[in-house]
Amino acid sequence: MTGRIGVGIIGARADRGWAATAHLPALRALADYELRAVSTTRQPTADAAAAAFAVPRAFDNHQSLVECPEVDLVVVTVKVAHHAELVRAALAAGKAVYCEWPLGRDLDEATELADRAARLALPTAVGLQARAVPAINYVRDLVADGYVGDVLSTTMVVTAMSGTVIDQDNAYLVEKGQGANLLSIGAGHAVDTLCYCLGEWDDLSAVLANRRPSVTVRPTGERLDKTADDQVAVIGRLDRGAIATVHLRGALERADGLRWEINGTDGNLWITADGALPGIAPLTLRGTRGANREPETLSVPEKYIRAPAALAGSPAFNVAHTYLNLAQDMREGTNTAPTFADAVIRHRMLDTIAGVSMR
Repeated sequence: MTGRIGVGIIGARADRGWAATAHLPALRALADYELRAVSTTRQPTADAAAAAFAVPRAFDNHQSLVECPEVDLVVVTVKVAHHAELVRAALAAGKAVYCEWPLGRDLDEATELADRAARLALPTAVGLQARAVPAINYVRDLVADGYVGDVLSTTMVVTAMSGTVIDQDNAYLVEKGQGANLLSIGAGHAVDTLCYCLGEWDDLSAVLANRRPSVTVRPTGERLDKTADDQVAVIGRLDRGAIATVHLRGALERADGLRWEINGTDGNLWITADGALPGIAPLTLRGTRGANREPETLSVPEKYIRAPAALAGSPAFNVAHTYLNLAQDMREGTNTAPTFADAVIRHRMLDTIAGVSMR
């Protein structure tokens, strides 16, 4: 593919949502792409998004967008329950697809979509954008280059989600069957980051729990029964021998973000953030090597940073790096962005966690 890649975004709103927060600002900042269409389920909201982000075409249905000849890449940024339908439509129209994570509500949906894309030989990407984060790629290379020696163990603690009150826009997260919860979203993103840097799980055990089975919706005051788990704890051995422990803590009144430690024979690394997900929040890196007991702050080398500086510190920064990788993949046939096949691996891991969990 030559020239700019034409993008159509399903689920773009001007006033809120992940598309407005991350995708649209990222795409507007990148010379590889051109925003050509947006769609929502209502024409007024589609028109508003098109006006806010200078997009020439606005549709009130996804089918018109995927069939638009000016669109090369369809981006799906709606609730998880609708991912499969929209991705199928885009693939049937012969378009490359970037779908937000999780790819489907479950492993079966994700596998079906990955198989369809493979049969059609269409480029795909899934929103596991932590793999594109400059700091995460620096950590991955530090480990590979022996900064900590042989990795002995790793511990990751993630504090996410609200306590007993949830905003109305996020109320769907409390229902397990929607496919969007602490296990699928929080653990999916966090553990994918760990595995990207340190290797896949060889064996694991898990505990899942729903410690706060009801929540209050803000601002309506409605009480909802919560079926989604708010505690996910996993321990096991990675395929390179390290012992790994991950705890996602939800339903707390105060969140303190990400705390990740990598311990090796020759040193240690600490990766921290005020936000829960490593693909969104800015990260701080510290490390020690050899006899040096005092942790030093590690600055990410410039070679890892490719997105425009104007996006730094925003959610669009890491998403922009994913788009840069995807542009290369679409033009050169590489797989530098996480694909639907990668999504199936992560969905299968989540299935394993749920299957072995002791409640």
